[in-house]
Formats: sequence, C-alpha cells, structure tokens
Amino acid sequence: MRTICKRLRRGEDLLLSIRNLAKEHHIPAAVVLSAVGCLSRGRVRDASGVNKQEIPEHCEILSLNGTVSEDRCHLHIALSKEDLSVVGGHLVEGCIINTTCELVLGLCEGWQIHREFDRETGYEELIFKECER
Repeated sequence: MRTICKRLRRGEDLLLSIRNLAKEHHIPAAVVLSAVGCLSRGRVRDASGVNKQEIPEHCEILSLNGTVSEDRCHLHIALSKEDLSVVGGHLVEGCIINTTCELVLGLCEGWQIHREFDRETGYEELIFKECER
C-alpha cells in the first residue's frame, strides 16, 4: 500500500484540505490511516444528514476515519473538547486546524470509489469498483 503523508497547517479547513489533496494526487480510492492534531473550532453533522453542530473551542482530533477519492470523501471524526468530553459525527466544512494536523492516507491500489444513487437509502452512496490490473 502506498501512502500520502501531509502536514496541514493553522487556518486550513480539514475537509477542504483532504479534498484538495485527493484532487492534487488524482486519488481513485484511499482510506485515512492516521490524523493527529488539533482544531481551533469544529463542525460535525449528525446521522440525520441534516443537523450540524458547531464546536466553538479548541479540540483534539481523537479519530478520523473514512474513505477518500477525487470524486468523494466520506469521513467521520471524534473530537475531544476542552472539558475532555467527546463529540463526533460526519466531518463537514468548518473544522479549522489550530496548530497542525498530521494526516496519513493509504491508497487502495487496484480500486476506485464512485457514487451511485441508492433508491433504498435515498443518497448518493459509495460504490467500490476493482480496477483491471
């Protein structure tokens, strides 16, 4: 498995930075292997797909998991707030890096991620497609 390692810097939006990295490297399919750092503020969406919550304080990134491609990023994040309580959800724009985020992506060689409308869920869902080698 090939990896891409990138240090994100103060003021960068976490999700937008990951999307830009995927486009810059023409990533067909990858997963987040590690993300360590802190945010000056956070923003997550709940499972309803509608409600977003602002976290207007410094947070440590405890976990960032999901899939990354040029076409789509589907990421979930867990954050530790200043009182050490934990909040998490679907990563959305608005998570701003405070000092740093050390990001490591693992490329899933031989695979591509696409989107396809799923009548059952009502969403554009990820489709994993194995590439011919």
